[in-house]
Amino acid sequence: MATARPTAGRSLSPAHLLAFAALVGIFAFVNTHPIRPHDFWWHLAAGREIVRTGRIPETDTFSYTRRGAPYPSYAMFWLAEVGFYGLYTAGGPPLVIFAHSLWITAAYGLVLWTAWIRGGARAAAVGTLWAAALGLDDWNVRPQAFAFLAGALFLRALVGLEGAAGGRWLPAFPLGMALWVNTHGSFPVGLAWLELSWLGQIGEARRPGASNPALRTRLGLAFGLALLATLLNPRGPGVYGYVLAMARNPVLRTLVPEWAPPGLDRHGLMFFAGLIFLAGALWRSPRRVTVPEALLLAGFAVLALWTSRGIVWFGMVGAPILAAHLGARPLFAARAAPGISKLNRAFLGLLGGMALASLPWFKPAWPLPPAKAGWLSAETPVAATAFLLRERPPGPLFHALSFGSYLIWAAQPDYPVFVDPRLELYPMDLWLDYLAISAAVPDWEERLDRYGIRLLMLSPAEQPALVEAAGRSPRWRLRYRDAAAVVFTRTSPSQ
Repeated sequence: MATARPTAGRSLSPAHLLAFAALVGIFAFVNTHPIRPHDFWWHLAAGREIVRTGRIPETDTFSYTRRGAPYPSYAMFWLAEVGFYGLYTAGGPPLVIFAHSLWITAAYGLVLWTAWIRGGARAAAVGTLWAAALGLDDWNVRPQAFAFLAGALFLRALVGLEGAAGGRWLPAFPLGMALWVNTHGSFPVGLAWLELSWLGQIGEARRPGASNPALRTRLGLAFGLALLATLLNPRGPGVYGYVLAMARNPVLRTLVPEWAPPGLDRHGLMFFAGLIFLAGALWRSPRRVTVPEALLLAGFAVLALWTSRGIVWFGMVGAPILAAHLGARPLFAARAAPGISKLNRAFLGLLGGMALASLPWFKPAWPLPPAKAGWLSAETPVAATAFLLRERPPGPLFHALSFGSYLIWAAQPDYPVFVDPRLELYPMDLWLDYLAISAAVPDWEERLDRYGIRLLMLSPAEQPALVEAAGRSPRWRLRYRDAAAVVFTRTSPSQ
């Protein structure tokens, strides 16, 4: 169901404004969230290294526990890392946040466009907000944002292939995949998307009058072009071995909640609620569920149930399908009333004002709670790291996992990290030591001695037991404290 693009006045209806409001809401939401410390900073440091040396690093140089160990992930994210570093050097955190909000909004803009074609403006707004609810926990500033944009381009291009001039959309697949395979390891999602769509068309062709051989041919060409484009990366075909190794990595599956199946946290509950809502919409729809729709929903639901990282992709795939079935219902299919022209323009201006006011450069003037004020999240150990660099207490340093990324950016080479969010770099036995020490098990000091630790930078939120234990121990002296971090130095030699 194609809908003409509104321009102004009588052609701009409240239904159109609802669709635009969904995008403005996404834009403002992303703009107003600070950069969290877990992933962004080590990617920024890698981008700095690539720009300074003119090559992609191959081994770890940021930790003292794994220094010199191979780390192939640099080659997976290199383009995003260079992009982040370029933005940061040009305009600091505000420009990074703004660019990130544009990428996320552009991705969901493509979702909205696709859903609009399927079901009209009202249904597209609902479908896009449904997808956004499933994806918002994945919108932190990190390379995955590039993957969302590439995936949304695939989504729109797949619908474009159905038209009489569908061949014009074929270049979108190799271009999108070239971006995807050089910024994030989720690029096989795009290939699965195309494969399921092609298989769905084969199944749909068995229904009387539903055969579309031209579309099947275009889908086959799109898959072939995207597959060839996956080779346009520093590893060539070796990138598939990397992805397989990551999928099998026991550290990721065991220790990282977003790699595990969805649970009863906010993200998991949102997924299950969204799944129920979608099932209800399909059950009550006057349209039948087509074979391509069924395959795509089933395939991506399995992905989301296998790993929480798949929930965002389920939302993107499902939004146009949800819009198509909502749009077939009388409430959504009714012709959009024009509304009152002046009010429409006023509301459009209000949306524009909201988007403008949400820009990161205006954030310091907003009366926000401390957790959301500023461009960097309150959990980022900016002041504690500055204390280390000013006072220079001797290391090695043991620290909270979430601090590792920022330390890689701000404190290298003075304070190499113990661990950091490059989780797959570190073996399981090292992670078990980290967890045991953070929990202040009875032999926590002996475990620190094995690594020669003389300096602690701890998170009161993540390591409260260790903060308390170090405060009671005569072997540790409190040197610094703020809301984000506590610093202790060793007062006596190892015993």
